[in-house]
Amino acid sequence: MSLTDLADRACTPAAAAVERRDIPGAVLGIVTADGQRAVCRKGHAQIEPHEESLSRETWFDLASLTKVIFTTTRILHLVEEGRIALDDPLITVIPDLRQYDMNAAERRLTFRQCLAHQTHLPAVEPLYTYGQDPNTLRAFILQHAWRSGPPVYSDINFMLLGIAIERITGQPLIDQPLPKNLSFRPDPSLCAATERCTWRGRVIRGEVHDENAFALGGAAGHAGLFGTIDGVLDFALRLLDGSALSAQSLKALRTRESEKRTVGWECFYPGWHGGDTCSPMTIGHTGFTGTGLWIDFQRGLAWSLLTNRVHPSRHKESGILSLRRATGEQVIALFDSRTPL
Repeated sequence: MSLTDLADRACTPAAAAVERRDIPGAVLGIVTADGQRAVCRKGHAQIEPHEESLSRETWFDLASLTKVIFTTTRILHLVEEGRIALDDPLITVIPDLRQYDMNAAERRLTFRQCLAHQTHLPAVEPLYTYGQDPNTLRAFILQHAWRSGPPVYSDINFMLLGIAIERITGQPLIDQPLPKNLSFRPDPSLCAATERCTWRGRVIRGEVHDENAFALGGAAGHAGLFGTIDGVLDFALRLLDGSALSAQSLKALRTRESEKRTVGWECFYPGWHGGDTCSPMTIGHTGFTGTGLWIDFQRGLAWSLLTNRVHPSRHKESGILSLRRATGEQVIALFDSRTPL
């Protein structure tokens, strides 16, 4: 079976989801460590206010894939350059973090803790309801006395990391250099639509869906990145072949910091979005808009499922968890049938 045939067959769950109108469209991409790749697409990039078909060149709002493709990778590059260490506190580059309380818990947070979501910070906060001035909102993030709780998956962690990257590089996130087919400023006419946003009063296309990232200027450490399927697969291939990061950084991506988390990424656990047939050496991540990327280092295999499941509304049952799991299990079953481990 060719990889193209594999992708076509593994796209069956996505095709069924499109047929049921659970999601408008989906693109599945598969890449192997030796550089082979295949892509299959189904459905539409937009159904409101008019229909537009998906293509391989359609750009998707990657949502929280920003956390791993951009923010985690950029932080690890800064570690490799010797500009920070993973166990440095954030205040080494953001000395004004909670500057009015020198004993604040936020002043003890490290880069590693934020990357692995091992902090006391809450999952999310509706910052966009406080205003839309990016500088004021950044100041709020830094000075707010965040409520304390057990470690959870937190956008706030990555907002802080985004601010740290801006401080270290002296460059806004939206202007940071990115590889081909990844961008914080895509051409809206080439993008899949996301939500009919009641706050912004329009169907969102080519601007970040996440309200907080929008209010922060269009790009933040937790969201704002757009990409094509080939942009995502290029990134995955660089992790598989070891060219994206140093051996030490790659080890950090694959080393558990908790039951379900490594530095930046999720790691395999029963019931996760990647499906239960992944090897234990698999990392992955998802995005709220309906995106996802999984990398199985044992098999030398990665796949990405990009959907616009929030179009035209997030307030419906899209079945995205079961779709992701069914897709991952199809990919692996078909891959294993053609390539013995």
